[in-house]
Amino acid sequence: MSENYKILPFRFARFNESEYLLTNDVGEYIFLSNEDFEKFINKELDVKSTVFQDIASKQIATTDNVEDVVNMLATKFRTKKSILRDFTSLHMVVPTLRCNSSCIYCQVARKNMDDHEADMTKKTAKNVVKTIFESPSPCIKIEFQGGDPSTYFEMVKYIIEEAEWQNLFKKKDLGFVICTNVTLLTPDMVKYLKKHKCDISTSLDGPKELHNTNRPLQDTTHTHEKFEESIKMIRKICGNDCVSALMTTSKYSLGHFKEIINEYVRMGYNNIFLRALNPYGFAKQYKEKIAYPVEDFIENFKEGLDYIIELNKQGTFFIEGYASLLLKRILTPFATGFVDLQSPAGVGIAGAIYDWDGNVYVADEGRMLARFKDYYYKLGNVNEDSYQSMFNGEKLHHIIENACTECLPMCSECVFQPYCGADPVRNYSEQGDMVGHRPTSDMCKKNTAIMHYLFELLKKHDPEINRIFWSWIN
Repeated sequence: MSENYKILPFRFARFNESEYLLTNDVGEYIFLSNEDFEKFINKELDVKSTVFQDIASKQIATTDNVEDVVNMLATKFRTKKSILRDFTSLHMVVPTLRCNSSCIYCQVARKNMDDHEADMTKKTAKNVVKTIFESPSPCIKIEFQGGDPSTYFEMVKYIIEEAEWQNLFKKKDLGFVICTNVTLLTPDMVKYLKKHKCDISTSLDGPKELHNTNRPLQDTTHTHEKFEESIKMIRKICGNDCVSALMTTSKYSLGHFKEIINEYVRMGYNNIFLRALNPYGFAKQYKEKIAYPVEDFIENFKEGLDYIIELNKQGTFFIEGYASLLLKRILTPFATGFVDLQSPAGVGIAGAIYDWDGNVYVADEGRMLARFKDYYYKLGNVNEDSYQSMFNGEKLHHIIENACTECLPMCSECVFQPYCGADPVRNYSEQGDMVGHRPTSDMCKKNTAIMHYLFELLKKHDPEINRIFWSWIN
């Protein structure tokens, strides 16, 4: 037949009745027919055949020196894991839990506007900034969360200016983001944020009726109108691309993804992140009213993605954010900073959150669990504990040891493992432990279904779809 070849480590799964999907540790992939797959694993392929050459180009088999191929794979693997090199770069800070919204899925158990009990003190804020700048990362992003941080804008300003002062000596690449419903922002606030290069992130759940149902303000029935007025004001001061938006899917959103996408287009956005409900805070407490089976979200996601692709084909450039992240992991050798798609998990080592009282958690979801008296993911407190004891302590080491997809049950053998991430906090919240149980994990079901669908689209070799996907990545 031919000279023998060496098979390198790979994962595989039956993709459909006639084909297998193969992937390796660096995310290279190939489809093989059932017949070619059988020949390949039995070392019966002709090494001069196109099929074998395609396999070899993916470093899944070789006739060359194995050590040379392994060195090439090692370089790609280091690139995929380069996000680990700099350690924690995203630092979320909660100036207050006060909020003027009453979102039906609020994940953090907000406080009323007149309740100042959960306002950060200047002493705590100073220690938060000091702790943040002990991170070895050359890039620091401080993201203000809440509540709604605009309800305590003086503390936002204090932290920004304290961080800028510290950075005169640390000389890091420093940036800011404020996550807000934007309805309390004034022109003066927006001008301040612009001056200090603080990006604005908000939430838009769809057309007027749906947005008002999911995210009602406490003092008016005109939530969407106030939101749109604020967006126009912000854009007038800062430009059209200065405020990003995120949506959350409640059960009222299902069946309306097309209308939600159209609302984003109407509002001047060129991207949307079709996000499922997270099982924390009020979203978990009142899940019988607002939650839904994960299969319903998957069906809606596929329909939404198809509609977005059609919009692009018709000349409207528009990105689906989650698909874009996955496609970058599938089609390129580069890392993505998205915490939920990292292995080891990004909790603590890529991002961390500092609560109003100085408590430090490995992730925003850990803070959400703490609202209901579960402090499992608390690393310490900036007023009491050192940076080393929190970020190099036994607690974080233990969490990360249980958060590598390469060695988690079922994940380690999954064909989609190179593109997915470990989420120990989500597993703990849903299933009672950090490792979780994949066959009953909603997160696993969602990611597997979405990745399978993306591979279905890639397998079509439709030049128009490929052009659209690459335009999203680039």
